[in-house]
Amino acid sequence: MTYQFQFGAVFARAELLIDGFLLTLQLTVLTGLIGLILGLSCAVIRTYGPRPARMAVATYVEIFRNTPFLVQLFLIFFGIPEIGKTFGLRWLPSPYMAGLAALSVNIGAYATEIIRAGLQSVHRSQVEAAESLGLTRWQVIRYVILPPALRNVYPALSSEFILLMLGTSVVSVISVEELTGTANLIQSETYRTFETYALIWVIYFALALVLKGILDAIAARFIGRQKPPPAAAGAAHA
Repeated sequence: MTYQFQFGAVFARAELLIDGFLLTLQLTVLTGLIGLILGLSCAVIRTYGPRPARMAVATYVEIFRNTPFLVQLFLIFFGIPEIGKTFGLRWLPSPYMAGLAALSVNIGAYATEIIRAGLQSVHRSQVEAAESLGLTRWQVIRYVILPPALRNVYPALSSEFILLMLGTSVVSVISVEELTGTANLIQSETYRTFETYALIWVIYFALALVLKGILDAIAARFIGRQKPPPAAAGAAHA
């Protein structure tokens, strides 16, 4: 007896698939932006900040880079509310907010180290030249260090962003109905396991290719373009 493929039962729930797909995109974009901002801020602090701040950032990075994401997710969703009860706080995060928080702090830790490597790749002579022009420390970081640093690490950040999109599937374990969570629901209703997850596999693969194309287009359009430092711009007009 041969297996009879029945994709029709899965396609009949296309509305659920679309909702899950859109939620996956939303989680990817939001956590990507939050993680990038967090990573950029922490990388600058860890590289140029005062010692106590550097130590705090280093502790955050080491904790979240050296523990499983699933454990982090459970700790935020189940653990923090339990700790809150000891202080009389009755706060229970929604599955969506817990997933958003866990993904953000996780990707932020990895982005911190990627961006920090970029900051350290900028030659000291460029910094000394900018300081000799009278630029402030923030202007040196913003105009001289960050543009080439981000350009150097953009491929790594792009790969991390795609891994983030794929990693959103993990939050389905706390009942977030993104793409994988939706697939679990459809499979439990239709009992078409292979058809359901084969379709989800194709969607994830296509989405990864599209995201890679978008990120490559952004690189071609913007990476490498940078504003000259204020002093240099003034000298150009002189």
